[in-house]
Amino acid sequence: FAPTPRDAQSEAMSGWDQGAVHFNDMGAPVEQEEGESAVAARIKYREFIRLYRDEQRGTFIYRDQLTAHYSAGEYFLDVSVDHLLAFDERLAHALMDNPGLHLALFESAAKEAAELIAVADRADGSEVRDIQVLLSASKHPATIREMLSRQVSKLVHIPGIITQAGKPQPKVTMAIAECKQCGDRRPIPNRAGLGNIALPRTCGRAHVSSGEERCPLDPYQVLPEESSFVDQQRLKLQEAPETVPTGDMPRTLKLIVDRHLVGKVTPGQRVTVTGVYSVVTSKPAEGGRAGSKGGASTLAVREPYLRVVGLKVGIDTDGAHSLASFSAAEEETFRQLARSGGMYERIAQSIAPSICGRDDVKAAVACLLFGGTRKRLADGMHLRGDVNVLLLGDPSVAKSQFLKFAQQVAPIGVYTSGKGSSAVGLTAYVTKDSETGSFVLESGALVLSDRGVCCIDEFDK
Repeated sequence: FAPTPRDAQSEAMSGWDQGAVHFNDMGAPVEQEEGESAVAARIKYREFIRLYRDEQRGTFIYRDQLTAHYSAGEYFLDVSVDHLLAFDERLAHALMDNPGLHLALFESAAKEAAELIAVADRADGSEVRDIQVLLSASKHPATIREMLSRQVSKLVHIPGIITQAGKPQPKVTMAIAECKQCGDRRPIPNRAGLGNIALPRTCGRAHVSSGEERCPLDPYQVLPEESSFVDQQRLKLQEAPETVPTGDMPRTLKLIVDRHLVGKVTPGQRVTVTGVYSVVTSKPAEGGRAGSKGGASTLAVREPYLRVVGLKVGIDTDGAHSLASFSAAEEETFRQLARSGGMYERIAQSIAPSICGRDDVKAAVACLLFGGTRKRLADGMHLRGDVNVLLLGDPSVAKSQFLKFAQQVAPIGVYTSGKGSSAVGLTAYVTKDSETGSFVLESGALVLSDRGVCCIDEFDK
């Protein structure tokens, strides 16, 4: 029985049950449309860099920024996602939904715009440098606890505290591989983040003469002197203490920064990072390999990390650029309270209102929360304005309750116990990174509570 094809599709599918391999090229126009959309997106990004302007000042924000940075030898462009939303909302949402593709298009567009700017600076015929696009946004950031599978490969904004910083290391972006027998060369690109290159198993030489011996298996080797590298650094981000639910341990997230962002932060600094929530194959346990039954993980188990594409230092956990940012109405309320009498007593009574009595302790805690005035004497000596409080007393007199209240009220507060912490654990200690093998600095409670309040319970222990 041989069916008669009715159209081109049935003709292409005829004979499908005869043991051969057939295909239909109906998907070819889709790839063409995707290519066209990528070109259109790159053109829009280039027009955004060239034409977006500040309506109040009448200046071109990113054109002037790119000109200033390129002339100073700084090859990056700091872009606000809010400006891109105002310029082209659809393009901005495409960037947030598919940052892996659109960031590469954005950086290509920035390099094209830099070519027009750097024409006068390339009298010697030098090539235009690549431009790194750094993103920022004013939207309310998410927390590490909200990072689930639906955020994978999406653009996210996460606040926290840097608790660990590794040393910068070179990462290959374009490896040049050469066959050890015939000398055949081929470039091998490497993806951003924690991606690794895989050398071809067989030689890619097109023609082999008759009688000539073929190249052996795994013939390629990397030529470091001809490959391209960028700086890369590993960081660890921890939840801010004031955002951790009561009774829970703070969670951490691995960060990968490269190029201009390397070396910008140190352990203990509060940051808000913008990046691509990515995954990598989990590291197998000792004695096993990935994908095997003996290993602790399989190829289906992935470890999350954040490929950072923007980083702001000194930003509060709710996205505010300062811990002391108040509205005009709140400032007016503060002025009215200052003009009223008895403010010292009113503030002291507001400390731990559920605890009756202990007016002297409440007044001391209030002074601690407000802090003193830093003074500089005539001989150049500095006197710190920090107020330290030591609570001594019998058991069950609400000492720990005062500590927990101060930790919850302070904009930056860390609560720890002397029973489970050592002197090294309270400050900082050096630990060995299990992945890279290098020694890194881990921050303790005192470092994490910098410019805030560190509440240590059971201090005598």
